Amino acid sequence: MSEQFSSDPEIQKWLDGQFLLLKKPLGWTSFDLVRKVRYSIRKYCGIKKIKVGHAGTLDPLASGLMILCTGKATKKLFTFQDLGKEYVAGFRFGATTPSFDLETEIDKTFPVDHITLDKIKEVAAGFVGPQMQIPPIFSAKRIEGKRAYNYARDGETAEMQKQAIEIKSIEVIDFLLPDVKLRVSCSKGTYIRALARDMGLALGSGGHLYSLSRTKIGSYSLDNAQSVEDFEKSLQLV
Repeated sequence: MSEQFSSDPEIQKWLDGQFLLLKKPLGWTSFDLVRKVRYSIRKYCGIKKIKVGHAGTLDPLASGLMILCTGKATKKLFTFQDLGKEYVAGFRFGATTPSFDLETEIDKTFPVDHITLDKIKEVAAGFVGPQMQIPPIFSAKRIEGKRAYNYARDGETAEMQKQAIEIKSIEVIDFLLPDVKLRVSCSKGTYIRALARDMGLALGSGGHLYSLSRTKIGSYSLDNAQSVEDFEKSLQLV
């Protein structure tokens, strides 16, 4: 396929490739963000097509930092995919859901009176380090060519294989039972909602994720990211 070229340097810079730090809104899929950025660039440049890709998915129920690249720079997206991540996560103990987050309804409840801040810190410390984690059945993992979440939504049983991850640190930010807010630094491939499940079990209770924001990818920070609205303003589209 031939490369795209333009006599307009402003258009050519997008075709050659731009690197973007953006804030994914809550409720949007990762593809929603890619589609919005691609549409905005096409409208601004007056061109019919341009490549736009992202360096790591966020669930619709999560918000926060995403790295996007345009044009030829999409070939370099893989360089960001292995970077560590940081999240601010809200865990709710005393209840579980099949998806380990709010995508599905609560299926079981458990006592939380025995849970203390010291116990949370003790249990959290036990999850720091390399480990094998079982991904959620409600995930995009492929099992024999089929997405795991399709098995779950079809009511079928599928065995999730453990995967190697590393949790580098867990910091308690806020503690007000049954809710606990944590800052988690981890390797790629870590499911924070699976951590909520596992910590709930370790606490002799149950747990699920009620909020999640990705705050860092490697050295790139959410503090330096643009909102969708600010990105559109930078293109003078609003």
